[in-house]
Amino acid sequence: MAKLLVDDALWAAVEPLLPPGRPPGTRGHPRVPDRVALTGILFVLEAGLPWEDFPQELGCCGMTLWRRLRDWQAAGVWARLHRALLDRLGEAGQIDWGRASADSARIPAKGGAPRPGRTRPTAASRARSTTWSPSAAGHRWR
Repeated sequence: MAKLLVDDALWAAVEPLLPPGRPPGTRGHPRVPDRVALTGILFVLEAGLPWEDFPQELGCCGMTLWRRLRDWQAAGVWARLHRALLDRLGEAGQIDWGRASADSARIPAKGGAPRPGRTRPTAASRARSTTWSPSAAGHRWR
């Protein structure tokens, strides 16, 4: 990990968004610091490594990183971080809105479309018709 994946500016944006860790005095292994976990997660994702191949010499195991990623996803950390970073880039004028697009897959319609009325069946029916009779159609019984 020669290059710095989580610099101080990124950490300052991420740290307030993270859920609190275990309370002090909780039994079990000491908790891997969040900054170490974030650095490990970014390393695995950038390198394309399987979680189990993360080098434990770097401070934790890949399963710990995977669990932290899962927990942070469930807590909504990534969505909040995405929004916060977009806000920062927007304030700095570094987003080219000319290349932005929105579609209905991302932005739901307000109130949705009106619901259609009940559709009457159009298939042939085996039931006897109440509107047709042989005399009305000009038929004669023989």
